Amino acid sequence: MDRRQWAAAAAAVAVAVAGGVWFSGRSPAAPPLVVDPGPGGGRSITVHVAGAVLVPGVVRVAAGARVGEAIAAAGGARSDADLSRVNLAAPLADGQQLLVPTLSPEGGGEALGSDGRVRVNLAGVEELETLPGVGPVLAARIVAYRTEHGPFAVVEDLLGVPGIGEGKLAALREAVLVP
Repeated sequence: MDRRQWAAAAAAVAVAVAGGVWFSGRSPAAPPLVVDPGPGGGRSITVHVAGAVLVPGVVRVAAGARVGEAIAAAGGARSDADLSRVNLAAPLADGQQLLVPTLSPEGGGEALGSDGRVRVNLAGVEELETLPGVGPVLAARIVAYRTEHGPFAVVEDLLGVPGIGEGKLAALREAVLVP
């Protein structure tokens, strides 16, 4: 080997040693940054908020959100909202309808009015069965209809319940209270 070859070999070794020293002196690569999007995984769901809220309608909330968050997204509860009858901590599902009830006009939240009439928006199956011509099946249909469509605004809304026609409505008209 002549001098030039020795010099080239020495330079190559020097570069290799310098590169090794430089790489070994560097700090290790930073660990990957993991962002936890929370229980919903960064997704959102759509919920229909109705009843005693300031801005009723369809709202979007994070997946895994609770009832209280949906009410807040709908502008918050109105002053006549009866939040004692709502589980604010209940989890929501996509496509769910949330009905925020109003306070009873007499403040009691009782299914029976002071005149003995049944408040169809507060009554359960047992109270509804006391109505003329209403048995357990029809009472369950009334509750299911109210749950799906929201509270009855007028007595005529009962016509939407399967099994209630004009004749049955005439019998119920004086026995029920609708706000």
